[in-house]
Amino acid sequence: MQLNKALNIDFMGKRNIALAFSAVLMIASIVSLFTRGLNFGLDFSGGTLIELGYTQPVDLGEVRGALESGGFTGALVQHFGTAQDILVRIAPVAGVNDADMSTRIVEVLQNASKDKIDLRRVEFVGPQVGEELAEDGGLAVLYALICIFVYVFFRFEWRFAAGAVLALFHDVLITLGIFSILQLDVDLTVLAACLAVIGYSLNDTIVVFDRIRENFRKMRKGDSIEIANSSLNQTLSRTLMTSFTTLLVLIALFIVGGEIIHGFATALIIGIVVGTYSSIYVASTVAFMLGVSKADLMPVQKEGMAEGEGDLP
Repeated sequence: MQLNKALNIDFMGKRNIALAFSAVLMIASIVSLFTRGLNFGLDFSGGTLIELGYTQPVDLGEVRGALESGGFTGALVQHFGTAQDILVRIAPVAGVNDADMSTRIVEVLQNASKDKIDLRRVEFVGPQVGEELAEDGGLAVLYALICIFVYVFFRFEWRFAAGAVLALFHDVLITLGIFSILQLDVDLTVLAACLAVIGYSLNDTIVVFDRIRENFRKMRKGDSIEIANSSLNQTLSRTLMTSFTTLLVLIALFIVGGEIIHGFATALIIGIVVGTYSSIYVASTVAFMLGVSKADLMPVQKEGMAEGEGDLP
């Protein structure tokens, strides 16, 4: 508590610089998404998933090398459960139909290995199914933003709702923009991470809005910007500590979680960093730019009630 009282950072004084920085990031993300697009993984682009079992632990580098030598470039190979079990994900190959894909891959790997290889599972994802998954994923994000706008509208005020939704859109757009710029694989785990980022960022934003509303009703002196600065300083330690501990877990997940979870962990790491920034600068700044004031959040005074009687204790 002493730390919160000692802090007096002028967040709102730097709001124009922060908004300009956000605008640059959003424009760069939009340009990259339209020019480079997203590097969709097999979940969206279609392809084949094959689960194989070896009698001895297998080196993934050797498996990738054997597949590339056999003409299957760009295959995603990872351990599945144990060091003897592997999962191969590969995009469609010209001239090879889905039915022959698994047979060809097993032949290539068997010729490169002395161990007996057991074909355990084969799954095909057609391009049409992948397109439907991408469309449904986009709709899921859109519906989430609409529901959040309605929730914040009824809990606070429409200008706060607009600020919250714009901040969440900002977080998702920049996260996907970085994936587009770096051409990282986007699969269903990345989509799940984007939805998780929306929930995480919203939680931070609601905490800040709650403190702003509380201070609007308690602090009689100071204008809206001063109250917003005070509220952000009071919640800063909580925001940073939550983000820091979450990032520790995600970094550990990225390092030791295996290749299959890299996209998920990367999206969450980017989203947590951007979401922490947006909950401090973007959400509140947009609400105040739209003209929110003390009068909008003060409790309605009943007729005959003395001034201050209807305030929160």
